Amino acid sequence: MPDPTALLAVEEIDVFYDKMHILHQVSLTVQPGEFVALLGRNGVGKTTTLRAITGLTPPRAGAIFLEGQPIHELPAYRIAQLGVAHVLQGPNVFPRLTVAENLRFNLTVNGDFRRRLERIFAYFPNLKERLNQQAGTLSGGERQMLAIARAWLAQPRLILLDEPTAGLMPRLVWHVIETLREMHEESGVSILLVEQEVELALKFSDRVIIMDKGSVVFQARTEAIGLADVLPYLEVGGHD
Repeated sequence: MPDPTALLAVEEIDVFYDKMHILHQVSLTVQPGEFVALLGRNGVGKTTTLRAITGLTPPRAGAIFLEGQPIHELPAYRIAQLGVAHVLQGPNVFPRLTVAENLRFNLTVNGDFRRRLERIFAYFPNLKERLNQQAGTLSGGERQMLAIARAWLAQPRLILLDEPTAGLMPRLVWHVIETLREMHEESGVSILLVEQEVELALKFSDRVIIMDKGSVVFQARTEAIGLADVLPYLEVGGHD
């Protein structure tokens, strides 16, 4: 049975790409209002875990629950409608649409939307300055800000973010993660963040989950651990 207190409960899922067995009995939870960092070396199954949750790569075994209701057999669009937003790594905006069109895309524009938009501009003032600019002409950092803004504007219950700081300049990395924490604290939205910047993940998240070889190998509340506790799990063969 899933954790009755959890917003998201992933229960012993197996995921395959054709005949390749990628995830092995993966279980994890995200509590309401919790900021969780999902860590691990490249290729250990973090992205696949997010894709399984949002229905892009459904599990062949196991189950996924949102507030106790099974979602693992639902199509991706239905999972999104239930309040799960997914910010993908890489191309994650509509490049030929303007910033304003991206922000409005598939969302109802009303007074509440405009209030939320003004709050987004307080977090990401660059977007306000570029409303009429095509998204494809933005810098990498600005595109990530736009993708995060779109997800937040939809007022989801849970946001999954797949390495939103990948390829960004160091000063932008800190800004993006710090802003995510501020948005989380203000709105109460739960966040599951895949991130390579381990020290930042420990600083801003409530809990970390570490994966290796397609399985969860470690998890703890960040207040109870330090960098030395997690680094062995992020080194090749470090926990064997």
